[in-house]
Amino acid sequence: MMNKKIAILTLSLALAFTSCKKEEKQEETPTEEVKTEEVSGLKIISDSTKVSWTAYKTTDKVAVGGSFKQIELKGTQNGTTPETVLEGALFSIPVSSLFTNNEDRDSKLKTIFFAALKNTEIIGGAFNFRDGKCLLTLTLNDVTKQMEVPYTFENNKFAINSTINLDDFGGQAAIEAINKACYDLHKGADGVSKTWSEVAITGSVQFE
Repeated sequence: MMNKKIAILTLSLALAFTSCKKEEKQEETPTEEVKTEEVSGLKIISDSTKVSWTAYKTTDKVAVGGSFKQIELKGTQNGTTPETVLEGALFSIPVSSLFTNNEDRDSKLKTIFFAALKNTEIIGGAFNFRDGKCLLTLTLNDVTKQMEVPYTFENNKFAINSTINLDDFGGQAAIEAINKACYDLHKGADGVSKTWSEVAITGSVQFE
């Protein structure tokens, strides 16, 4: 009789222990898998960088336009905004790639105007962004200047439009040289020959 009671007690304890283990398993909170979404960044379209300029002649300030056919952009970053992608990016522009659709003008600008400047085989610079402003660093005639330039970003196209004064880069001798070489061509209705020191610049790069 005693053995039977012991057997019943042992069975009851076993069932109670098993029941507790099952309850503990049910109370465990399953670990949720955390899913992270990969954010795609902006990418610069290859060979989409463009630089154009507009110079002025005669006292009426007649525009003469041109561009550079080769622009190297390096040091770009990964990012989801043009500011983060272009922060600290460096650009270099070979003067030999100057193009105005006029061979005589191209030759004079390369061999007379730029020849009067120092170390202008390459025009170089960099982009930086601070407090919502675009700061362009430009090196020309061995002079480096940083200037704030207006910029836009529309339809995945980043663009800057500004004006530089060649006097700020010590370009007076180059202006005088090109004006002398193009004296009659830069003469207006008033008979005065003039080449302006102001040059408008436009640069752009396309993202995808």
